[in-house]
Amino acid sequence: MSYRYAPVSLAREPELIADTLYVVGGLYGNRPALASVLALAAADTGRTAMVFNGDFNWFNVDPEGFDYVNRTVLEHVALRGNVETELAGDNAEAGCGCGYPDWVSDAEVGRSNAVMERLRDTARAFPGLRERLGLLPLNLVARVGSARVAIVHGDAESLAGWGFSQEALENPDQIAKASHWFEEARADIFASSHTCLPVACELPGGRVLVNNGAAGMPNFRATQHGVITRISATRVPAASSLYTIEANGVRIEALPLHYDATRFEREFLDSWPPGSAAHLSYYARITRGTDYGVGQAIRRHAGPIGSIRQKPLRQENPT
Repeated sequence: MSYRYAPVSLAREPELIADTLYVVGGLYGNRPALASVLALAAADTGRTAMVFNGDFNWFNVDPEGFDYVNRTVLEHVALRGNVETELAGDNAEAGCGCGYPDWVSDAEVGRSNAVMERLRDTARAFPGLRERLGLLPLNLVARVGSARVAIVHGDAESLAGWGFSQEALENPDQIAKASHWFEEARADIFASSHTCLPVACELPGGRVLVNNGAAGMPNFRATQHGVITRISATRVPAASSLYTIEANGVRIEALPLHYDATRFEREFLDSWPPGSAAHLSYYARITRGTDYGVGQAIRRHAGPIGSIRQKPLRQENPT
């Protein structure tokens, strides 16, 4: 199945128009997080839309969890990430299709492929869902207020691309490349995920790249919540946000997605006990967060245009 597309293909007319848009990337099969994001979006007023932009499967290898997550997500607008692409296909040699960069260890890649193999085994019992996953689009164009939003899983060229990762955006050459992608796509905002850590990058001309990291796992130090993106043309801000960018007449917010962390840990351990591939790679993050700080997620390359505001992060289970 295809992974790649041209940035210019995103210069099309929008398929989705909303006053407020939620972008939920990297749910990773977390059922409590799914319940929380549905409730959060439902509480927002006005013309609201929600897009699951890929990798909503991962830890949900139990048949009940696989069925529930996919049927629920597919009731909404969704894109396929690399995980859904590989679940829909039959090429086991592709592994998880993550397209990991060189800084990810071989051991980590091997464990991810093992998780994917087990998830693929579960998916074989659901041919109808696999077919529906394969029909999901690679990307989506939305309009929020007057802002054009290109929604992708990875970057502007591939659903497995790492060009919008926080690591890549430390490189000035990648900043220049990203700016060119914006021009080709005629985008004011790119919304992505895939790379597991959030970043909000303001580029020249008021263009904004926002990567929510993971909705279904902790992203920051000493936390137990996910992160989602909210883009709104209304004057009403979210009840809480980690940081906010105002540009192109819209408010772009990174929202903490609080979920029942105790339940998620219990469900995770039921499927991934100590010694399993996912436990080795993710359990510490699930229970204690990462070594990444909120301040590290905020990047600015735009001079005086726009503004980024960081709100205090409520610490949970501090170490």
